[in-house]
Amino acid sequence: MCEMLVQQRRRPQLARTGKVTDMQLKKDVWRCAIVGASAADIVAAGSLEGWPLTWVPALGSLRYLADPFGLWRHDRLHVFAEWFDYRDATGRIAVSIYDANLCLIDQRVVLREPWHLSYPFVFEAEGETWLMPESFQSGALTLYRAVSFPHRWEAAIRIELDTVPLDATPLHHDGLWWIFYAPAYPVTARLTHLCAAYADRLGGPWHAYSGNPVLVDPLGARPGGAPVRHGGVIHIPLQGCAGTYGAELRLLRIDTLHPDRIAVAPAGVLHAPSGAAPFIDGCHTLAAAGHVTLIDVKRTRLSAVGLAVRPLRPLYRAARAAEPYRW
Repeated sequence: MCEMLVQQRRRPQLARTGKVTDMQLKKDVWRCAIVGASAADIVAAGSLEGWPLTWVPALGSLRYLADPFGLWRHDRLHVFAEWFDYRDATGRIAVSIYDANLCLIDQRVVLREPWHLSYPFVFEAEGETWLMPESFQSGALTLYRAVSFPHRWEAAIRIELDTVPLDATPLHHDGLWWIFYAPAYPVTARLTHLCAAYADRLGGPWHAYSGNPVLVDPLGARPGGAPVRHGGVIHIPLQGCAGTYGAELRLLRIDTLHPDRIAVAPAGVLHAPSGAAPFIDGCHTLAAAGHVTLIDVKRTRLSAVGLAVRPLRPLYRAARAAEPYRW
């Protein structure tokens, strides 16, 4: 997802100069980790420093896992994440399964569509297990229901909002369902605007908050993880993008959440912990998973190979279509 946003800014420069710049050679490589602390404890501390990290295995050259969200089931932690390969630039959803001691049991791709998927927000509600991935290339937000958790999913509900949402983040509060999201259009608002919508049920009908956007911040206002409740107050992680995409996490405190009024205030900034080195160039997801928390951190590298494979993406996509769930 971040790669595609950056490409829109890069292409004109290449067309004008015909030269390859450092910006075009740069590739963000993300890495997911399990933090040995609850999200509430991290918010209270105001930092990711000092907590133990358990790394989710890396995928190798030109591939990564990002946007982790987790759900415990039968003493196993299921970490859902975007599985991305620069060679075809089409994200799919993967799950990494850990036992109670955080030892890896299994990894596999579990959801693939013709369009890009990312930000797989997984949660339980109304007697079902749901997956709400970001899928704006399809022109809509689709809620998937688990047919056989965690490996089989079916498209169940198409959620209609006032615009196609990016990184939709659900929250149940005072009897209502809320979704916080960044608008896909205009393109200039994708990183800087935060909007909200509400409904009585997940299936809708959904109503856009009349005061949208809830927040406009040039430093970043796009959702970056699961809402955190600490001290009776809701905090929403946002992606700070000053200087680079996903540079940091900016916590937003929700002081009032009502269909007639939403009041918010900044509540701190979280940076990639020093213990994550060399992946300390950014951090753009924070997701609670019981007594642990999931994050992703990034390392930015120069990669001539990454640029060279771009013209070959149609071939890679055709090959992937034949084996859509290959790891």
